[in-house]
Amino acid sequence: MNRATLTLLSLLLGCALSLVAAQQHARRLFVSLEQAQIEERRLNQDWLRLEYEQRNLSKSARIRDVARNQLNMVPISPDRTVYLKEAK
Repeated sequence: MNRATLTLLSLLLGCALSLVAAQQHARRLFVSLEQAQIEERRLNQDWLRLEYEQRNLSKSARIRDVARNQLNMVPISPDRTVYLKEAK
């Protein structure tokens, strides 16, 4: 084998190793992308669930029910109203 053949052979081997490294890097990036997409879908589902819960919890009927049953609050009546006068 002459010197040119050895040079071309080493260049070919270097290119082949570079190609393998690039493919491995591309595979790692693809796996990372898929994991990020799975995480995105999970977060979107959580967001939709939280929006649904917020809508249900902010309904006025639910707020009224919680105020009456859990907090033992009653509607105001004029006979229970106390008026304060400003001191001069």
